[in-house]
Amino acid sequence: MEFLYEYGLFFAKTLTFVVAIGAIIALIAGAAHKPKTKRGEIELDDLSEQLDTFKEQFLQDTLNKDDLKKYNKEQKKLAKENEGDNKPNLYVLDFNGSMDAHEVDSLREEITAILMIAKPKEDKVLLRLESGGGVVHGYGLAASQLQRIKDANLNLTICVDKVAASGGYMMACIADRLVSAPFAIIGSIGVIAQIPNFNKILKKNDIDFEQITAGEFKRTLTLFGENTDKAREKFSEEIEETHELFKDFINVHRPSLDLPSVATGEHWFGTTALEKGLVDELSTSDDILLSHNKDNQIYKVKFAIKKPLSEKFAIGLSCSLERVFIAIYSKVRTSFIAK
Repeated sequence: MEFLYEYGLFFAKTLTFVVAIGAIIALIAGAAHKPKTKRGEIELDDLSEQLDTFKEQFLQDTLNKDDLKKYNKEQKKLAKENEGDNKPNLYVLDFNGSMDAHEVDSLREEITAILMIAKPKEDKVLLRLESGGGVVHGYGLAASQLQRIKDANLNLTICVDKVAASGGYMMACIADRLVSAPFAIIGSIGVIAQIPNFNKILKKNDIDFEQITAGEFKRTLTLFGENTDKAREKFSEEIEETHELFKDFINVHRPSLDLPSVATGEHWFGTTALEKGLVDELSTSDDILLSHNKDNQIYKVKFAIKKPLSEKFAIGLSCSLERVFIAIYSKVRTSFIAK
């Protein structure tokens, strides 16, 4: 009897496991065969409501009963006085740029959504920007997207809490008002291109490399072929031309800058960047939002790209493994320090 009981328990566990696996496979297969839906959608978060809620919660925990009653009475009176008043909107965007600037795909959707509803010369846009730069064409397009805001007669404030360098600064200089945190990295108005060359390794191993082009400068520097001085000179000319275009762009949007002194490829912290005229003000995006909250209705605008079930599962698994690794590393490090 005991043998039958153990066998039955084992069979039940196995069956449960098989059913669970089958359900997961069916779910993934079903998701894969669903008709294609739209790529993403615009999400709107009421930041004013969030800030007001934080304030209310804090006051309830810190004020005594009489002071809280007095405060609530004043707020009701103020709300009654302002009843019917429509505050201008402040739309908040986030751009955390990568090397290839693929985030511009979402940025263009967000800006299009804002332009369809925003009131010119009344509503405003605030961009929280973080980028160390990347490919010229990607960040050139990102800057052009921001120019659309200006062309629509909407005031644009850009806040840099950490870094806006190279292509990131190309975007930042579009702003009507450019704000930087004191230790944010600003500048790097320069162009860089680098490429390894394996031609010597190929020759050493008796490997031939052939490349056929039509046009003298269809290819200048190459990974596997033998680079010539003429090709290097042409490549250098192209880099210099890109740098001149970059400087011209900066000069259009920040004409008061002393370009020869700042377009050297160097970067500076926010305090020095203010002295050089690269930014207009030292502050953080948090303080800028707080300063606008009284007179503006603040919304955060985000284009959320829909991810397939498999990608969501992979991201969740990756985050879980990362948390486990950090927890193990912290324990090991703490144990090592304690010894």
